[in-house]
Amino acid sequence: MSPPLPERIGLVIRRRREALGVSQEAFAEQVGMHRNYYGSIERGRKTMRLDTLEKLAVGLGTEGWRLLKEAGQL
Repeated sequence: MSPPLPERIGLVIRRRREALGVSQEAFAEQVGMHRNYYGSIERGRKTMRLDTLEKLAVGLGTEGWRLLKEAGQL
C-alpha cells in the first residue's frame, strides 16, 4: 500500500528541490514561506491548499498538476 497523498507530494517536492541543489531554508524563502511550514509539507505533515501547491510548483519550475501526477505514480 502506498503512503498517503500528502507524504507522496512532499517526497516529490523534496526530490525536485534537491535536484535543483537548493536548501530547504533557501527554497522556503524563495517561495515566501516559513521554513518550518515548508518542512512540514515536505514531510507530508501538512495538507496544502491548491494555491500553495501552485506557488511551490512555480518555485520548482513546473506546474502543480505535474507534481500531483508524479505523486500519483509513487
